[in-house]
Amino acid sequence: MITALPSVDDFQAIAEAQLPLIDVRAPVEFQRGSIPNATNLVLMNDDERHQVGLCYKQSGQQQAIVLGHQLVQGAVREQRTADWLDFVKQHPSAMLYCFRGGLRSRTSQQWLSEAGVTIPRIAGGYKAFRQYLIDTLNQTAQELAQGVLQSWVIAGRTGSGKTALLAQLAAGVDLEAMAQHRGSSFGGRAWPQPSQIDFENQLAYRLIALNRNVGRQRIFEDEGRNIGSVHLSAELFSAIKAGHRVMLEVPFDSRCQHILQEYVIEGQQEFGGLAPWITHMQSRFVRISKRLGGVGYAKVCQAFEQACHQQQLNHQLEAHLGWIVYLLRDYYDPMYDYQLQRYPQPIMIQGSPEELMAFFNQLKD
Repeated sequence: MITALPSVDDFQAIAEAQLPLIDVRAPVEFQRGSIPNATNLVLMNDDERHQVGLCYKQSGQQQAIVLGHQLVQGAVREQRTADWLDFVKQHPSAMLYCFRGGLRSRTSQQWLSEAGVTIPRIAGGYKAFRQYLIDTLNQTAQELAQGVLQSWVIAGRTGSGKTALLAQLAAGVDLEAMAQHRGSSFGGRAWPQPSQIDFENQLAYRLIALNRNVGRQRIFEDEGRNIGSVHLSAELFSAIKAGHRVMLEVPFDSRCQHILQEYVIEGQQEFGGLAPWITHMQSRFVRISKRLGGVGYAKVCQAFEQACHQQQLNHQLEAHLGWIVYLLRDYYDPMYDYQLQRYPQPIMIQGSPEELMAFFNQLKD
């Protein structure tokens, strides 16, 4: 019999404290989306959950519960309980949850209690917590639109170092980091992007932290609504873009060096060597081939191949500046100029990273 065990419904406190969580749902559920700082330590695996679900549809809840206990007993139960105990030992403030805060989380709590450990479960489970995070995003969009919160957008040409500047700002919201994507045609990483749900949940957590720790300023990089395979809601995107705009200005040579460092040096490290990185980059060139035009596409591909050949011969990277210069000068800069003309917004200040940093530091709420 399952005894009464503690439950918690203060989602804000959980998010602000960045509490470690045990997600006892099946892996297939966890992969669709989870609460930040959660570790998937299941009560039932995907196959067991599937069998119990079929039983529930065919024979009802009581028979499904019986089957669940039959599938997860003996050594299986002992191992899963041991996994939870080990996690709690490492994270004494941990809580746990299932989908709705129902039978699975209560069962997990009970087994832990029988093993001598009592931890709270999240009331309403993942479903209720997820709704709280969605509400946070919607509320932020409203507060930005109404001026309760103030949005600032850092604009600047490709390679200006907008992300590096954003990382130094207490009120910065790094959407690219949450999206695991650099936000450009060449911005894909060597690992998959998060699900749309996980991206939104991480963003909500960041906004909750800012609500507690900083004033009313919220600072974003100038992004499109889509960042790789994930996106912002139309309401939040519009509220962000309507904010004050600042322009980061960096010399062209410095921008080229930024691209060399981030996309070539760090990119090759990410992809595990030159060969897989070349494959990745070539697929990106194909993606923008129509915009480059036949002559432009051939030119940049030739410069890229020559640079890779030089790197293979003498391990030097300077030749990569050839295709980088071409892309910045003939592709990214004209596209950026077009966007500025299409969406003209006043620039509050323009300057170097140091000048913009000083500007943001003197802002008053």
